[in-house]
Amino acid sequence: IAILKALRDLGNTVIVVEHDEEIINQADYIIDIGPKAGINGGEVIFAGVPNDLYKHDSLTSHYLKGQLSVSIDNSFENKEYKFIEINGINKYNLKNIDIEIPLNTLTLITGMSGSGKSTLVKEVIKPAIENNLQSVKINNKNYTSINIPSDNLKKIEFINQNPIGRSSRSNPITYIKAYDDIRKLFTNQPLAKQRKYKAGHFSFNVEGGRCEKCKGEGEILIEMQFMANVHLKCEACNGNKFKDEILEIKFKNKNISDILDLSIDESIVFFKKNNQLNIAKKLQPLIDVGLNYVKLGQSSNTLSGGEAQRIKLASFLSKKDLNENILFIFDEPTTGLHFHDINKLLACFQKLKNSGHSIICIEHNLDVIKCADWIIDLGPEGGVNGGEIMFKGTIKDLIKCNKSITAKHLKSKIKKNKH
Repeated sequence: IAILKALRDLGNTVIVVEHDEEIINQADYIIDIGPKAGINGGEVIFAGVPNDLYKHDSLTSHYLKGQLSVSIDNSFENKEYKFIEINGINKYNLKNIDIEIPLNTLTLITGMSGSGKSTLVKEVIKPAIENNLQSVKINNKNYTSINIPSDNLKKIEFINQNPIGRSSRSNPITYIKAYDDIRKLFTNQPLAKQRKYKAGHFSFNVEGGRCEKCKGEGEILIEMQFMANVHLKCEACNGNKFKDEILEIKFKNKNISDILDLSIDESIVFFKKNNQLNIAKKLQPLIDVGLNYVKLGQSSNTLSGGEAQRIKLASFLSKKDLNENILFIFDEPTTGLHFHDINKLLACFQKLKNSGHSIICIEHNLDVIKCADWIIDLGPEGGVNGGEIMFKGTIKDLIKCNKSITAKHLKSKIKKNKH
């Protein structure tokens, strides 16, 4: 915030896309877009100074005023938990630390930038647990011992922000396995049966029904030697990705391209209205993680890292046969999320916990920190001045910790919320 203000004071104009409450309150001028997302967004809800935003009616103002808040689950205090224990951790700036991670909880790794959070999670916790579960002996361990309660953990999943597919033809509904049902629906239409079309004819990943000029991309890429590449709409299919004869196959007056152009919100209404409840049910997890505005066929290269991460989470929420207890690891999952989206994310975490799974997150967001079951706070600062355990335990005890910078800011946050 100090740097942004210094840039302004030098005569510059600074525009920031931001959800952080402190930065919003320090702004000179705010443009609030909404009222919600996707087809339900795109309007200027408010434009003016922060004080006037508090008098306005919008999701942002409701959270800033405390009329809405990120919910807190304090169930940890009333239960008994089994712990993963990793002792003698030495890696980069981590200084011979011992940690405990309770299973079936939301555990957050907090601390200043450079304090050792990513090192601890990605280079110690993840490989240590993977090797232990697979009974693999490794040389040059960066810890002295690890103990995992038997039969309480079977698998580990790292949900990162990498793209959801290797090609731009990857999209949300192929990732959550809903596209198979949609293609089957189209192959069952009378004209498709008459022409003997198979499911592959409604895929843009294989030859058959896709436009062969753009290979199902909907656009032509022109590579430029000294400038950014140019993307032009494919003239052969007019950006529809399929051959004309495939687009003649319709379900309730919509062809496959029309369906792929629907938002998740629109598609669920459409499929429920037309008694395709199985498809609507498979799409529901995308609503649960707050991606109702994304289009069914939206190219993976247009999705942000945070959106890709939430699609991966939705794919797990859609699986009903997860009998094994899984440890999910997320790297700052609230990046780019509004207060309202954070509420949805925490509700998804609660679903995972209710199913017997465990969650570890690297996190800075105070709204999420106050909702955690267990905190491991690193510090006191970053780099060589980091790598020590400032605190480990519950929120109730964290706010009593005088040596933690996280505790200081969290205490102010909780005090403000009470008022």
